[in-house]
Amino acid sequence: MLVPSEFAKLAVVHGTVGTISDPHEIANVCGMAGVEFMIANGKTVPFKFHFGAPSCVPATVFETAGATLLSGDVDALLQNDDIFYLSEMMNFPGVLFGDEEVYKKIAAAKKQGKPVDGHAPGLRGDDAKKYIEAGISTDHECFTAEEALDKLKYGMKILIREGSAAKNFEALIDLMHEHYDMMMFCSDDKHPDSLAAGHINQLCQRAVAKGIDVFKVLQAACINPVEHYKMNIGLLKEGDAADFIVVKDLINFKVMQTYIDGQPVAEKGESKIETVQSELLNNFDCTEKNIADFEFAVSDLGQTVYAIEALDGQLITNKIICKPIVKNEVYESDVANDFLKIVVVNRYKNAPVAKAFIKNFGIRNGAIASSVAHDSHNIVAVGVDDESICKAVNLVIKESGGVSAVSNQKEMVLGLPVAGLMSNDDGYKVAAAYTAIDKMVKSAMGSTLTAPFMTLSFMALLVIPHLKLSDLGLFDGDEFTFVK
Repeated sequence: MLVPSEFAKLAVVHGTVGTISDPHEIANVCGMAGVEFMIANGKTVPFKFHFGAPSCVPATVFETAGATLLSGDVDALLQNDDIFYLSEMMNFPGVLFGDEEVYKKIAAAKKQGKPVDGHAPGLRGDDAKKYIEAGISTDHECFTAEEALDKLKYGMKILIREGSAAKNFEALIDLMHEHYDMMMFCSDDKHPDSLAAGHINQLCQRAVAKGIDVFKVLQAACINPVEHYKMNIGLLKEGDAADFIVVKDLINFKVMQTYIDGQPVAEKGESKIETVQSELLNNFDCTEKNIADFEFAVSDLGQTVYAIEALDGQLITNKIICKPIVKNEVYESDVANDFLKIVVVNRYKNAPVAKAFIKNFGIRNGAIASSVAHDSHNIVAVGVDDESICKAVNLVIKESGGVSAVSNQKEMVLGLPVAGLMSNDDGYKVAAAYTAIDKMVKSAMGSTLTAPFMTLSFMALLVIPHLKLSDLGLFDGDEFTFVK
């Protein structure tokens, strides 16, 4: 939810001096212009961003995105010195089945001597071997130690991902005892209030508390990423750039000072990076909706009604059967049994609304909506009734992007005018605004999820099994086709 310069402002306080950052979210919305925006904005502050060339724009052909990057575009990006790698290859079926465009993108990275990031949740055995042998070197989507070991066996490096919704630290950290030279940390999809509280330093603290040798932890956190991605970051060797941090101890990893190129950028919990107002790049062209747009006719579905089962702390979902309430030949949410309506609204043009049901959001009244909806970033909403869903969606549309909540007592919206994904406001203000709307969804509306908006943002992510909803319909991530 923050532009790169504001991310840097918050991250340096916790000892982060540089990142490996994948701009595929904004690329799905704004194409090449989005990638160029991220690089340019990152250069306005003293921080070492290392961006990748998005490999999957759009992520699939089963949704409406705002742009397309073909292999020729990716090849051109990879020739840019500001691009350090081919970012996560989410189209693992394309790798396994020899898709020509996919292999052209991988070949372009190999030609430039730049690594290829992976994204293959649940891939095991011969399929994992084939995926890795194609040249894909990392994965941040492992959710079990067995899966990670399978991939380590074939030479893949494993990133322990701990975001606001997807949390894989506990499942994977014990592997670091033996495999520390092949592991790294990452904070994929972390909300601004979580970033204000801590970053990779938190994972170092937790790893040491788990009994992992501190030098193994430091290698995973500080050395492995720099060497794997050939980052422009000093490693305290003679002649290196003076990129380093001072911590109070190697137990709690409380950061006292952060230096980049020998200059102090944070000290005693205060950032020295100033807010830089960015341009408002966007791609948003749909009009406000009517309540009738969200009516779900019984005739739209067959005899079996499938629902998405959201899992707290995971990106994967389950495919389950539900029996929604029927009134006047339309389906309604079954609040008592926590089967709520979920919708996806095309944000790039006016089009019919996709509808389905979802379990485990726990909302008792009202609705929430977001234009942060991986990977095409249409508007996704969950709610108990059509009127609330309509209000929540229209709040997002009025802001040309954002997250919103509508309860039976009040309405809140956090505008994200940069591509419908990011605010250009001060990062700490955005963090406070997000904390407030998150609290409202949990306390006033009853959501039982740890991070309801983050979980919501993944309910349209078709490349993660098992069941998701795109603007074109309900999608089976195992069969890689729409549910009949």
